[in-house]
Amino acid sequence: MSKINTDQKKIQELLTRGIENIYPTKDYLKKLLLSGKQIKIYLGIDPTGDTLHLGHSIQLKKLQEFQNLGHKIILLVGNFTATIGDPTDKSAIRKPLTRQQVLDNCSNYKNQAKTFLNFRGRNKAEIKYNGKWFDKLNFGEILNLSSYFTVQQLLERDMFQKRMQDGKPIGLHEFMYPLMQAYDSVIMEVDGEIGGNDQTFNMLAGRSLMKSMLNKEKFVLTLKLLTDNTGFKMGKTTGNMVSLDKPAKEMFGGIMSWTDGMITGGFELCTYTPVEEIKKIAREMRHGANPRDYKFRLAQEITAIYHGEEKAKEAGEEFNKIFSKKGNPDNIKEYNLQLGDTNPVNLLMDLKFTTFRSEAKRLIEGGGLRINKKKILSWKDSIDIQSGDIVQAGKRKFAKIK
Repeated sequence: MSKINTDQKKIQELLTRGIENIYPTKDYLKKLLLSGKQIKIYLGIDPTGDTLHLGHSIQLKKLQEFQNLGHKIILLVGNFTATIGDPTDKSAIRKPLTRQQVLDNCSNYKNQAKTFLNFRGRNKAEIKYNGKWFDKLNFGEILNLSSYFTVQQLLERDMFQKRMQDGKPIGLHEFMYPLMQAYDSVIMEVDGEIGGNDQTFNMLAGRSLMKSMLNKEKFVLTLKLLTDNTGFKMGKTTGNMVSLDKPAKEMFGGIMSWTDGMITGGFELCTYTPVEEIKKIAREMRHGANPRDYKFRLAQEITAIYHGEEKAKEAGEEFNKIFSKKGNPDNIKEYNLQLGDTNPVNLLMDLKFTTFRSEAKRLIEGGGLRINKKKILSWKDSIDIQSGDIVQAGKRKFAKIK
């Protein structure tokens, strides 16, 4: 077992930075961390997408703090629960995933998590898959497990209340999801669980089940989500999610698209910038400093974590060239297309810049299509495409015709 670090300054940072709530109390967890005992903490991720994103990195970064203090870390991949689908924040029943889709989605998770977690050495992080125990449960065992919860408890969930008010269905399998996540905690006999604050209900279900089945306390540490001051958050549905598999230039540009209200939260949750420095940034912006300068710094710091300082610097220079100086990227992908007259909608579809024709029409009508920097404003008129033409769709998509 690795030596446990009880440095009070590091523990204070762990207990405060990016934290929404700690159950049962902050003092309980602080006492546990100061005891010198190794504790076991886990983070569960359902592989509903084929890459991790910056939202996951917030939680992985907090796990890293625990591991650096010498504690046992488990990254749990919900290869069983992902086939059901977490109903959290969902206004309708999710489309189930097949086992193969789930396995394909999580194939690169460990490699991406290595940015934060050490999977080698004396105190290596573990990866577990909850299909290992759920596949073995028979129907009688599932019924027995469900007896620890009531319908009234599960109906307390905000999204279930909202669906009932809107007359939308709630799947019985969705009721079972908190129960399944709770059972993960019991099987692994963890001391604690961390997750986004949108997972509070599910994680507290695990705390309740551990008390009932194992007579053991489990701490729950909920983390802030990256939002601006209006509640607008980073995620798939808001269209501003930044995946960890993105090249440096795309990651940089994605962060620059965030609202100004996400800057200080981005520094706190997604970087290692000292807290006092973040407070200084917030003060300076309140007193009239240009938020764009701090957002640029934020984009560089985040990009450097995943791609290194040099790539982050190049991404910043490229961004300035395109958006500040209205230039073109240095390395534009070339596409072989039939030259001559074509419809602009067909052009966007052929370049795979859009998925739907209606989306292409909206982009053109909004002035988002340029050929050699000239705006194309009508999707009905033909355009003459020649070799060497530079096509730009939106702010970050470029193509060179050959």
